[in-house]
Amino acid sequence: MKKSVVLICAIALCFAQMLSAQELTDAQKAAIAAAAAAVDAPEVVPEEVKPDYWTESLKTNIKYGQTTLTNWAAGGDNTVTLQAFVDGNANYKKDDLFWNNRLQLDYGFVYASSKPILQKSDDRIYLESKLGYKNAEMKNIYFSANYDFKSQFTTGYDYLTPAVPDGFASLEELNRKDKIGLWKDARKVKSGFLAPAYTNLALGIDFKPYKWLSLNLAPLTGGVVIVRNEDLRKNYGMDLKRPYKDEEKMSPETLEKFQADMASGDPSLIGQYYKSSRFEFGTQLKADAAVNVNDNFKYTSQLVLFSNYLDKAQDIRVNWDNRFDWKLAKYFSLTFTTNMIYDDKVLIYSDKDGLTKQRVQFKQSLLFGFTWTWAGK
Repeated sequence: MKKSVVLICAIALCFAQMLSAQELTDAQKAAIAAAAAAVDAPEVVPEEVKPDYWTESLKTNIKYGQTTLTNWAAGGDNTVTLQAFVDGNANYKKDDLFWNNRLQLDYGFVYASSKPILQKSDDRIYLESKLGYKNAEMKNIYFSANYDFKSQFTTGYDYLTPAVPDGFASLEELNRKDKIGLWKDARKVKSGFLAPAYTNLALGIDFKPYKWLSLNLAPLTGGVVIVRNEDLRKNYGMDLKRPYKDEEKMSPETLEKFQADMASGDPSLIGQYYKSSRFEFGTQLKADAAVNVNDNFKYTSQLVLFSNYLDKAQDIRVNWDNRFDWKLAKYFSLTFTTNMIYDDKVLIYSDKDGLTKQRVQFKQSLLFGFTWTWAGK
């Protein structure tokens, strides 16, 4: 009897152990299956953020002004002015290498009731591109190549008052169409697209003593001056074409015509004897300053001096631009600009002395209007 009880207990214990072993095996299988699923699942790798070496910005200004007079005893003109400015920058910086690009576009016009035609008040295309590589042995010194291009969009005129036709006491007696025709006939061309245009490539060094100041000295600067319009070539100092440089080598017939055309004073006759382009090679010094006084006030300035090795190196060409931007509100600003040019090659006529000669050119503008700025990384 005792043997039978022991046998039954042993069988029950074995059976219990078998059940426990079966449950453990199922748990292990579940764990193994979960681990296998995790191994088979694709590994989640964080996305690598690529460095961005470019910074971009775009600034636009639109200025508008208007004056309306009705029965105004003191006199004056009804006027409308409109001017737009675009300043775009795209700069690259990686380690010791930088590449800065800037495009400035200006255009504006004014309409006055006393002159029934639109008069251009501002017109400029200015593209700059500078590539530099830092000298490892000299602090803040970069070897650089600097390219720039300057011109204007449309034809510019000197608006002279037309003579009153016979049979009329004043221009106001003419109908609008005839009046516009007289004003257009009286104006004189002063500039145009690629007339002139200045482009050069300057090789040298760039020194940046401060974040807001850059000095560029380029003793190897080659450039081309272009004057597409024949009427303007003499006044912009273009060279005579080869057959007309030496009067002694001209035939009598050619010399007679040449002298007669040159003495005529007619720009269309004179301009045919001058080249459309002039090569220059010399040294250039360029200073750029950009000062942010605060979040609302910014001052930028650029001074460019150029000496031509090939022709009167002592005569320095000067370009000096200044710009003051005062942000009055989120979308409104006050802008004051000055531009000064002196070029010994450019001849300018003045009514004050009746002479055509070299003169200092100066322009200033004070405008209030809408502004929009975008800056990207």
